Amino acid sequence: MTVYLIGKITIADRETYANYEAGFMDIFSQFSGKLLAVEDGPTIVEGNWSCTRTVLTEFPSKDDALAWYESSAYQTLMQQRLASSEGDIVIINALPPIPS
Repeated sequence: MTVYLIGKITIADRETYANYEAGFMDIFSQFSGKLLAVEDGPTIVEGNWSCTRTVLTEFPSKDDALAWYESSAYQTLMQQRLASSEGDIVIINALPPIPS
């Protein structure tokens, strides 16, 4: 089942975060992930959205998403993100197809 990984990131150090960004796609693309949206200034229609970046990705399955996240390559790269930002990351299941 398709899953979405949503990240709400507050970037404190853009220079260090840029190092993370530079290596991200090379690793991400190895795990069947799709980068659907990256937004630094979303339109807030209700409530508060206190992060500086929102990221939406798609994976074919939860196993694929976790394989990427837990891979040694990403765990090494992730240290750049952790050193330069704080975030909340979730995996949610896609809805099943609606019968026509």
